[in-house]
Amino acid sequence: MTYGTIAGWRAYALERGDSAPTDASDADATAALVRASDYIRMRYVSNLVAAGYAADFTPDGHDLSLAEEGTYVAASYELATPGFFSKTYTASEQKVLTEVKGIKWTVTGDSSKYYAYMPTSSLIDALFLPYVYDRNMPNFMLKSIGPSIQGC
Repeated sequence: MTYGTIAGWRAYALERGDSAPTDASDADATAALVRASDYIRMRYVSNLVAAGYAADFTPDGHDLSLAEEGTYVAASYELATPGFFSKTYTASEQKVLTEVKGIKWTVTGDSSKYYAYMPTSSLIDALFLPYVYDRNMPNFMLKSIGPSIQGC
C-alpha cells in the first residue's frame, strides 16, 4: 500500500522549494514513496487513536490526509538517503563521546522506550502527535480501595 502519488509528492515538494522528487527518475521516486509509506504505516498509522482516526483522516485546515502528508515528508528523506527510516540499531550505538583522553562514551536516550532506535522526523511527529497513541505513556488503570464485598 502506498499513501499518495508520485505526482502529488512532486507537487508537495515543489511548493516547499524541493525539486529533488521532480528531478529523480520515476523508479527512484516510486521506491522512495513506497519505503516512506511503509514507515508511516508501521510507525504512525498503526498507532492512530481508535476514536475515528484512520489513514485517510484529514484534520480540519489540512489539504492532505495525515498518512499522505507524512509519507511525502518521509519520502524526501528516503529519496536523499535510501533506507533512512529502516535502520537497525543496537543499544551500544546510542552513545556520545564525552571524554577524549581516556576515550569515554556516555549512553544517550532511553533504550527502553518504544521506537527508541527508529529514526524520526520532528515534522512527522508534530503532524501525527495529536492523533496517535503514545506507547511510552503509563497505562491507565482503576483500582478500588477498601474491603471487597462478597456476593455482589
